[in-house]
Order: sequence, then structure tokens, then C-alpha cells
Amino acid sequence: MAIYKAPLEDMRFVLNDVFQAEHLWSSLPPISEVTRDLSDAVLEEAGKMVENLLFPLNRDGDEEGCHFEDGVVTTPKGFKDAFKTYAENGWTAFSGNPEFGGQGMPKSLAVLFEEMMHSANSSFALYPALTNGATLCLDAHASDELKQAYLPKLYSGEWAGTMCLTEPHCGTDLGILRTKAVPQDDGSYQISGTKIFITGGEHDMVDNIIHLVLAKLPDAPAGSKGISLFLVPKFLPDAEGNPGERNGVAAGSIEHKMGIKGSATCVMNFDSAKGWLVGEINQGLACMFTMMNYERLSIGIQGLGLGEASYQSAVDYARERIQGRAATGAANPDGAADPIIVHGDVRRMLMTMRALNEGGRALSAYVGIQLDLVKFSEDEEARRKAADRVALLTPVAKAFFTDRGFETTVLGQQVFGGHGYIREWGMEQFVRDCRISQIYEGTNGIQALDLAGRKVTRNGGRYVESFLAEVRHWIEENGQEAGLDGVREPLVAAVDRLQVATEELLRQAGDNPDAVNASAVEYLDLFGYVTYAWLWAMMMVNAAGRDDDFGRAKMITGRFYFERLLPRGEALARQLKAGAETMMSLDADLF
Repeated sequence: MAIYKAPLEDMRFVLNDVFQAEHLWSSLPPISEVTRDLSDAVLEEAGKMVENLLFPLNRDGDEEGCHFEDGVVTTPKGFKDAFKTYAENGWTAFSGNPEFGGQGMPKSLAVLFEEMMHSANSSFALYPALTNGATLCLDAHASDELKQAYLPKLYSGEWAGTMCLTEPHCGTDLGILRTKAVPQDDGSYQISGTKIFITGGEHDMVDNIIHLVLAKLPDAPAGSKGISLFLVPKFLPDAEGNPGERNGVAAGSIEHKMGIKGSATCVMNFDSAKGWLVGEINQGLACMFTMMNYERLSIGIQGLGLGEASYQSAVDYARERIQGRAATGAANPDGAADPIIVHGDVRRMLMTMRALNEGGRALSAYVGIQLDLVKFSEDEEARRKAADRVALLTPVAKAFFTDRGFETTVLGQQVFGGHGYIREWGMEQFVRDCRISQIYEGTNGIQALDLAGRKVTRNGGRYVESFLAEVRHWIEENGQEAGLDGVREPLVAAVDRLQVATEELLRQAGDNPDAVNASAVEYLDLFGYVTYAWLWAMMMVNAAGRDDDFGRAKMITGRFYFERLLPRGEALARQLKAGAETMMSLDADLF
């Protein structure tokens, strides 16, 4: 059966030893009171909560799914009570602005909490994740009046939030959306249109649901430059700020999905619904991207969290399942066979899972640190540099985490053999739940285009140049550390390979408009493997001095990454160098 225990020792190692987060937090006044003792205690309590409250609901929630009848969505049994407990214990306010009732915790701590949530129950985790994104957007762009009216209720967990972008005829190309916003004399707007794939668009766990909706004014410019953002509540707040009159928004149906069945994915119909402008007119996409960039990292973490749950379950099974004998002789001579963990191919799968999960956890924390600097640093240059790093790494985190997360869940299923294909063992649910993470919040192909197009070719590789300079500086400062014995040269070669690939991409893009589209995915994957290599080197330097099981396991897993996974980058670089000509030469009619 599937199991999960929050990997607290590794989380603390990454946060405290590798990145020395307490030192950073102490330099940022809004979070300077967050100490190592506090963060350790928070992680401990979060682990208990997800293990005891959320994970026990995971399989049953998948089996039951959400129910839809006459516009009403009922979540799986136990979800509503669990959400009430979750909110009452303050988890909904975790990273919120303290001015409106939030706890103001650092993002570098929150990413670890989010990983636990997605490991334990990804369907449940999506409800507060969308609310968190909505509060970020409102806090950054809404008027003071809207903030006062909505943020405290969202932070308390009494209300929830959504993000309404996609329409039946448009997903990535939001410039052709049709939802309309008509100005009213009282300063509000009438919103009319249909949105699809809306996570948590309707459910029974809160008193009110606050939709952030992209729409166009009647005289808006064509395309994406004419999109505005509006706050549209399910119930209009009354004079006391409580849910009052029902607004003109309702769920038309819910989707029947491959996975995340405990998460209500809704078709939402807006019929002259009353809404209020968030931010400036025709600046809706800029406002929404405050939310989307955080959501993309969160969805990346969904892949990472499910990979961790799959790994733990696979290790547990491999230690118990007996089949065959070890190649070197019986490891369990008193038994009929040896546990399958003795076999090389099972080890290959488990080590791959572990190396990818731990590399991803380190990158998640690194991106979280950059987000903390962007939000809290008083140094303008530090904020700018961190913002550039976030812009560069957000598409990598979303796509690489989820692609490798899906790979990891499939490997976990494979370890179970035939039992992995059977529902009661839980492994196939991890595969199904993870699959969507490669698709929503911008497909991974779109993330690759964002990286290779916007973040590399459009600025001449400036973001990458700055990032590689940071990596090379770290190597120069730490290259002689004992922990890097045997991996120093492969790391330097990998960094050089990424630089050459970046230059090749820039050259091809100048000669052929199809070059970026043709090689973007290979480029993103190469970038991911090289970034993990750097982070693994950082972890190995910090683990080398530990004379304990954790340190030894970390060093062995790091060497495995450099020997068996980093070489994938060599093939990716060759694929990218091949260019677009052959790919684009086949006439569409010949497919």
C-alpha cells in the first residue's frame, strides 16, 4: 500500500545547511524574526498535519471524486471537515500579508510545506493553492478597499479563491478570449462569459468563492493588450462583510478527469455577474501573472511531491517483496527468495527517483529564496537580480519538476510490477494525479518556449549569462572541497555544455524562425539537468563532513546523479544542435 512520511531531515538539510536560510531571513526585515527553531517547528507540525489529516483521505478521495448536481459541487467525504481543521490551525494564512491576517512566512519555507501537501493529497492541496495565488494577486494589485474586504476572509479560510483564464476556444492564446466586462454607474462591472478548467470553481468547503476573471471591456484594444482583471465573488458581501446576495456566477458542470479526482474542475458561467476591477484597465495579464508565476512553481512542486510519495512507497515495497536471488548470492538465505531491493534494475529505478526528488527539492528552495529576495529585500540591485533569476527559473521549475515527477511516478509504479497497475496499491493514482501537472498552468511545451524564447533569445541570453556566472563563481569558491571529488570535472563540463547550447540556440534563432520552437524542450531539459548538477554539488559539499547515514546516503545519491543522470544532457545538446530543418520539412499532408 502507498505510504508517506514528510522527509523532514532532508528538508531541513536543504534549508538550513545548504542555503543557510536563517541568515538570509535575518537580513530581510519583514521576515527577520523567522528563526531556524521556528522553521524547524513549523515543518514538524506541517508534517504531522499532512500525514494524519490529509494523506488518509487521498485514496478515498480519488475513489469517490467530486459530485455535481444542480450547480452544487460536493467534495469527497472528509474533505470539508479536513479543510475546516486545516484553516482553523492557520495553514490557510501561511504566507499571507500580516496586515490582513496572514502569517507572513517566507516562500523558501512555504515551498517545502507545499511539497508535503502535494505528496499527501494533491487534490486537496489544489484548493488552498489557488486561494494563495489569488491573495498574492490581490495583495499586489487590488485597491485598499478590495484588500480590506476580501483578504482577511481568504487568509482565514472562510472564503476561497480561483483563477479564471481559459475559455472553450482559447487556452494559451488569451488574446482571443470573449468574456466581456461592461462598466456600471457605481464603478463595478457586469461580467459575462464562460470559463473552463477552473480548479475549485465551485465546492462546499467554504462560505464564499472569489473568482479572479480575465475579461475585455467593450472598447478594449485587440489581443492580449486589451485584457483586464476582475474580482467576482460567488456571493456579494453584505454591509457586515458576510456573504449576501447570490451573484450571477455558477458552475455549469465539472470535468471527469484522469486524475486529481478530489479536485473540482469546473465550467463556470458568468451571467452579468457583478465584479470589480483589479489593477489598471487593460493590464489584466500583468496582474494575473503575479498569480500565475507562483502557481507555476506550485504546480511544479505538485510533480515533485507526487514523485516523493511514489518513491517512499516503492522503497517500502522493494524492501518487503521477495523475488529471486541477488546476483552475488542469497541475501536472505533463510527465506524462499531475496527482497527485490537487491536487484540492480530495481536499484536503478529507486536511485533515479531519489536523485531527481532531492535535486528538485533543492531547486524548489533556491527559487523560494529568490522570491523572498524579490518581495522583501531593501537592496534594489538584489531585488532586480533575484527577479531575473525567478523569470529564468520559473518555467524550468514548472516543466522539469513535472516531467521528472511523472517519470518518477511511473518508475515507482514499475517497481511494484503487476501490483503497480492495481488500484488498491495506490501507485497508479500517483501516475494519474501527476499527469495533469505537465499540462495545466501552461503546458510544458509552452514553458519551454517561454524559457528559450522570452528568457533566452529575446534578451540575448542575458539571464543565462548571469545565472552561469553565479554557478561558475560557486565552483571557483568551492571546487577544491572534498565532497566534489570525482564530480568536479563533470560539473564544469556540464556548465560549459549549457553555455555552448545557449550560444547555438541564439545562433539558430537568428537564422531560422522555427529554431526556438523546434529545440525549446531539449533546451529546457538540458538546463534542468545542469542546474540539478550544480545543486547536487552544493549538497555534496555540505554532506561530505557528516559521519552519519544521512551524509553517506547523500554522497552516494549525488555520485549516482553525476554518473547516470547528468549524461542525459549530452544527448539533449546533440538534439538541439540538429536544428529545425528536418523537423519542419515534412509537409502537413504527409503526417
